[in-house]
This record gives sequence, structure tokens and C-alpha cells, in this order.
Amino acid sequence: MIIAVDGPTASGKGTIAKALAAHFGLPHLDTGLLYRAVGRQCLLDGGDPDDAVAALAACAFPESLLLDPELRSEATGGLASRVSVHPTVRRALYERQHAFATQPGGAVLDGRDIGTVIAPEAEAKLFVTASVEARAKRRYLEMHAQGREITLEAIAADLAARDERDRSRKDAPLVAARDAVPLDTSELKREEAIAAAIAAVEARLDQPAVT
Repeated sequence: MIIAVDGPTASGKGTIAKALAAHFGLPHLDTGLLYRAVGRQCLLDGGDPDDAVAALAACAFPESLLLDPELRSEATGGLASRVSVHPTVRRALYERQHAFATQPGGAVLDGRDIGTVIAPEAEAKLFVTASVEARAKRRYLEMHAQGREITLEAIAADLAARDERDRSRKDAPLVAARDAVPLDTSELKREEAIAAAIAAVEARLDQPAVT
């Protein structure tokens, strides 16, 4: 069974995907972390994340980079959004993601194009959203808990910019698959969002797939 969880930054899709993986006993992959690693490697290489050649070269990042806490920073998130617009980068990471999705027994993946590009055959698809205001507040609290100094206004502006890049890119834009179940978490607590996601997946598994 493959479960695809898509949505914009800080919508809660990562938390939901991890909970779904635990509930259904499936491995989980945060695909956004791969793009963050590419963005981070590009920076470490002294390259320009807006340059397709430099971004593609950064796809050869070492596995150890995935453990770097800096990948979770707002700055690296912005770099990830910039390198992800390059079709060559998306193709370079496609096989890695698809292989994870199609492993025996299935998996849960969260990202921005799982249900549309990486695993369109997924038995259950969710598109998790939340208002920019709600997402900015969540990220603000998260960053300050980590001791990172950043204003709420700066986070909101960054999220809006990332949304625009993700939705307008030519290759694999952020868009809900036509058979994805929408889940708006703006007003939901963590436990409520997880419960709603589990219920949505269980309901979808009881229905025939859309073809």
C-alpha cells in the first residue's frame, strides 16, 4: 500500500505522514529532505541554487548530509524551493523516491508531487493545506523553540514566496492530484489532524480507485 501526502511547507504533512506510517506499519520518506540536502550541498559547494548545472551537481550529496540539523532551517528550506524548480534535479531524485514508494509492502511519502508524479498509483492520497498565517505561526514557534531568531513576518513572506515558486514551476508543480482527499489543518490541533488523516485514508482504502 502506498500513501501519498502532498502539500505546501508547514501545512502539517510531515507530522501526518509520520503518524500514518506508524499507524499502518509502513516505512516513511520525507522527500522534501532530499531537496533540502541538494540546496544545502549547493551552498556548501559555493554554487548558485538558481543555476541548473550547479543544482544538478549538488544531487551527489553524501548520505551523511541527511543528518545535518541545518537542513531543517528556514534558509535551507528556501534553497530547496529554488533547486526544486530545475527539471534535471527532479529527474535525478525521481528514481530514488519512486524506488522507496514501490518497495515490497508499500510506504508513506510526503512532499509536493507524490500523488501526481512520484507515485500516481498510490492507493491513498492526501493533499494537506493550511493558511499562510497558520503555517507561519507554527514555523515561528518551532524556530524559536530551537533558539533561532526570526520574525513572524519574515516567515510568512518566505512561505508565500515558496508557495508561488512551487505552484508556478513548469515541472511537477504543487497541485492536488484529482483523486486526493483535501485536508485543511488551519484550525486543527495535531491530534485532530492526525485522526482526520487516518480516517480519510481508511475511507479511501474502502473505495475503488479513481482511474
